[in-house]
Amino acid sequence: MYSGTMTPYDASALRSTAAKPPLVDGFGRVVTYLRVSVTDRCDLRCVYCMSEHMVFLPKAEVLTLEELDRLASTFVGLGVRKLRLTGGEPLVRRGFMILVEKLSRHLDTGALDELTLTTNGTQLDRYAADLARLGVRRINVSLDTLNPDLFAHITRGGDLARVLAGIEAARAAGLAVKINTVALKTDNAGEIPALISWAHGLGMDMTLIETMPMGEIDEDRTDQFLSLAEVRRDLESYWTLTDLPLTTGGPARYVRIAETGGRLGLITPLSHNFCEGCNRVRLTCTGVLHSCLGRDDANDLRAVLRGGADEVGLEAAIRTAIDAKPKGHDFHIEPGAAPALARHMSTTGG
Repeated sequence: MYSGTMTPYDASALRSTAAKPPLVDGFGRVVTYLRVSVTDRCDLRCVYCMSEHMVFLPKAEVLTLEELDRLASTFVGLGVRKLRLTGGEPLVRRGFMILVEKLSRHLDTGALDELTLTTNGTQLDRYAADLARLGVRRINVSLDTLNPDLFAHITRGGDLARVLAGIEAARAAGLAVKINTVALKTDNAGEIPALISWAHGLGMDMTLIETMPMGEIDEDRTDQFLSLAEVRRDLESYWTLTDLPLTTGGPARYVRIAETGGRLGLITPLSHNFCEGCNRVRLTCTGVLHSCLGRDDANDLRAVLRGGADEVGLEAAIRTAIDAKPKGHDFHIEPGAAPALARHMSTTGG
């Protein structure tokens, strides 16, 4: 556990942000949402996300818990209102709950509106109650199928029952759960309606995501790419979908399905660009700030941090990076072509 002793950057992060200008990029978009990858490691090996034999980062390259806290807290001090902790799989990071406890102080002060995470659910049965106790109110769980054999195939050996138990533990703890599903043409396309019905039947929202061309994997993603425009047309052949003027601070566009009574999100980086209202940036577990998921932009905040920068220097580095945030991403997918980006999603943060 942390000792409770407040360091200088703790004190600065707890001060009012009123005197500090917001984080605004060169196109006038205000950045209020930071996604923080706490590890590149994962206890699953999903076929669309990473290679079967991944080489993970050495410990020295990964930010310490204290460094993650300092960077995230600096962003909060600059007006970020939402923090999402990701991986890899965040719950496999040693000391992860200590970091959650430390960051939860910003919920207590009102500086932060939401502290949440995206998880594969394998560890949730152990940690759901503590997450709720520390102020986490909702989580995203990545789940692509309810078929145990297909789940084992997609995740290269994962146990579906363990994930379902984790989801139940989260719901029992009072956490709102949203299911994230990657639409895969040759694997789960036919199962999407059943997944939606299952999630909505338990009162959980669901979001469908197009596969993203990030990092070399063992397959050609064009074999698996499924346009969500096509999925929506299929769903509308037997369900009533109504567009909703809703945003949760992410890239999804939402619809209400009359027959299930639930909400469905659609994240379409390839078939429909979602960049015009982007309010988020990503910090990798190595301290690299990516202002755009789909660009090779990179600002090394770890070097600034470990170089001894004070609060003013760190804030200046962050503002420089935000000012250079591009207007839109470079995602594309073509048969036989290299991925649009070399870095894996597990390194960038899901």
